[in-house]
Amino acid sequence: MQVPMSEIAGKLSLLRDLAARHALDAILLQRVSSIAWATGGASSYVNVARSSAEISLLITGDNQHLITNNIEATRLEKEEGLAAQGWNFQITPWFEKENATQRLTKELKFGTDFYFPGAMDLSNEIARLRANLNFEEGKRFRVLGQLCAQAMDAAARSVQPGHTEYEIAGLLAGEAERRGMQAIVNLVAVDERIFNFRHPLPTNKKLHRYVMMVLCGRRWGLVCSLTRFVYFGKLPDETHDKKEAVASVDAQLIAATQPGRTIGQVFKIAQEAYARVAYADEWRLHHQGGPAGYEPREYLATPGSKDTVYAGQVYAWNPSIAGSKSEDSVLIGDNGFEVLTAIPGWPKVEVDVSGQIIERPDILIVT
Repeated sequence: MQVPMSEIAGKLSLLRDLAARHALDAILLQRVSSIAWATGGASSYVNVARSSAEISLLITGDNQHLITNNIEATRLEKEEGLAAQGWNFQITPWFEKENATQRLTKELKFGTDFYFPGAMDLSNEIARLRANLNFEEGKRFRVLGQLCAQAMDAAARSVQPGHTEYEIAGLLAGEAERRGMQAIVNLVAVDERIFNFRHPLPTNKKLHRYVMMVLCGRRWGLVCSLTRFVYFGKLPDETHDKKEAVASVDAQLIAATQPGRTIGQVFKIAQEAYARVAYADEWRLHHQGGPAGYEPREYLATPGSKDTVYAGQVYAWNPSIAGSKSEDSVLIGDNGFEVLTAIPGWPKVEVDVSGQIIERPDILIVT
């Protein structure tokens, strides 16, 4: 993937502006997500379960250092192309206790996105920078959204009664990986577990009739999220009513997410939507999502939040009612929205929001 040098220059400018606002000499980036953002999508991890990277980036007023060990340096230069981006490699042998970070920051006043002794915690502000996507990131998000949709569709249509949650998670992970993504969140619940747990880690429980599949797929550092349900047989009335209700809440959330509004204003609309479908307190039982970027949610929407919605951001709302949920990744434009993870041919619920018909994913019924 070719990353425009203007994108890298823009990120460096944002970081130097942030340092100047806090009267700092430098910014140190240590999170996998921040490094992917600053480099246009470079992979800086070995263990995908860790938030901290195998490298650090130190941005000063007149330099941009990449700090790593001799194990990682060659791949970062030859495959990730980071030397060509202008990063000044500072390489330490893997067996030495002190790396270049201590040496380079010794006389500096600096901020960071991850704990470092003596540094100012700028993690919240850097998360906001990551959430405000540029045009190139929007293009990459579109590709990622369709890859996630394809992976979910293929896995969901392969599920059969008798599969364990582990096997279903394996199907979803396999479909993601074969498309060049990592399933960094892969949640599966079947039957009564869907009603009991909002974050269901897969188990050896076997599918009888009803399955929920949740994917957060990562590529180029960006993360797309979506949830889908499959039901084998005749859908119970209670489940039908809940999926209609949660689709209504989700549609109103999406319609409300307009540039210039605060997230607190959007959240209030969600609370009112829950009340209208007779589930007034369900929002208290699970977060409702928020802006996506280089984390599944760069920060969560909360009541009264003063954060502003901007065109170009991606929102992954995920309203839920026990036994049902609605989730896609949606790109916000100046005059509308685009569902990035829509699955062609998947059944839909149509919701009328003030005369606008908004389609949300239905449950896939297999008879």
